[in-house]
Amino acid sequence: MAKFGELISVVKPVLIDFYSDWNDVENAEDTLRDVAAALGDKAKVIKIDIKKNETLAEALRVKGNPTFMIYKNGEMKWRQTGVQDANTLIGLVQQYV
Repeated sequence: MAKFGELISVVKPVLIDFYSDWNDVENAEDTLRDVAAALGDKAKVIKIDIKKNETLAEALRVKGNPTFMIYKNGEMKWRQTGVQDANTLIGLVQQYV
């Protein structure tokens, strides 16, 4: 995986889904696919496996699954733990486009 700082230090908003396969919510893939399709090249949508990136998850204090974060220019703009629907995520990211 690319360095986290490089992923979030962009002008476009970056929606990150911290997830884990052991507790993956059904339809989460479809939700993120819908979000990415709706936003097109206006934003980046990234999934990060908590178990494969434990150090990062601990540093960001990710305790729940899923945990969503929106970054822009390297700064966290929004964070929420728990299932979110596609329309909610699209609306939140569009605030930072």
